[in-house]
Amino acid sequence: MRIIGGARRGLKLAEVGAGDAAAHLRPTSDRVREAIFNLLINGPYGNPVEGARVLDLFAGTGALGLEALSRGAARVAFVDDGTAARALLRQNIEKMQAMGVTDVWRRDATRMGPNRGAGYDLVFLDPPYGKGMGEAALASCIEGGWLAPGAIVVWEESAAPVPPEGVEVLDQRRYGDTLITILRAPA
Repeated sequence: MRIIGGARRGLKLAEVGAGDAAAHLRPTSDRVREAIFNLLINGPYGNPVEGARVLDLFAGTGALGLEALSRGAARVAFVDDGTAARALLRQNIEKMQAMGVTDVWRRDATRMGPNRGAGYDLVFLDPPYGKGMGEAALASCIEGGWLAPGAIVVWEESAAPVPPEGVEVLDQRRYGDTLITILRAPA
């Protein structure tokens, strides 16, 4: 795994091999990550990455959030309740030298609770596939005020997700087993 583009392009991240099923670590492949960022930056959404406050739910290794930082995001909050994931995430944050612009929270992404700060402009949602956790996490984020008005959500899942009412599906693309859905939160 490596950073694909931006200021830290080519930086090698901590190795996880094929992932860790017990820890639910299934890193987004370089190819899918590159496709996601091409869609975001070159798509019809403006550039939702540049200067964004990013929320990376089910962060795992943090590759999606760190890629956003490399491409100009202002700050990234990583959420994961797995011990193995947070250890890898901290290693990767150190490799990126991004300690001052990141937060790592040990939290269940399906029960975020109330947000005490500003909403997030860009959200990466990469739950364990087929468990309905993405739907619960997105609903929890909306309820808790975690999303800025009109925030872009990038949802990685194996099948078409069912977003909460008021969330608009903008695009869907399949890459092997992975279905990427780009959504917009209510304004």
